[in-house]
Amino acid sequence: MEISIEHMSEQIAKKILGWKYEQPFDFYNNELTYESFKEMLDGFYYALVNHNQALFGFFCIGESAQVPVGNQFGVYSDDFVDIGLGMNPRLIGKGNGFEFCSYILSHIENNYSGTPIRLTVAKFNERAIHLYEKLGFVRKNEFTTDFSNFIVMVK
Repeated sequence: MEISIEHMSEQIAKKILGWKYEQPFDFYNNELTYESFKEMLDGFYYALVNHNQALFGFFCIGESAQVPVGNQFGVYSDDFVDIGLGMNPRLIGKGNGFEFCSYILSHIENNYSGTPIRLTVAKFNERAIHLYEKLGFVRKNEFTTDFSNFIVMVK
């Protein structure tokens, strides 16, 4: 599959904010609000599209990729590139995860050479955790919020 990275556009941001995942992944559903829309256009979000310009997914870097409550637990105190990602719900569970994540990691490693990478994942998302471990991530920290438990993984 041929994938490319584009800067987030208003049109793509609206599509992503309208994605609806099935349970238990509905945890990742967003709402199209002024704040969420503005955040996706802050320059730290990128879209992944295929050769037909169909939306494959997105990723973000920096504070946008962190769960804000994690700061209270000190899990973001080290110098890492934080990444967050989301795949088009129509493509989930069809064997696309490894290629999707590998492409993002390659981009991050090329642009932030030598800087370790960190991501935060909901603890219930065992499928994603398994994939991240296959990609070389290890569990570093855990924290709990009012709405979920999270694992912080580093590579």
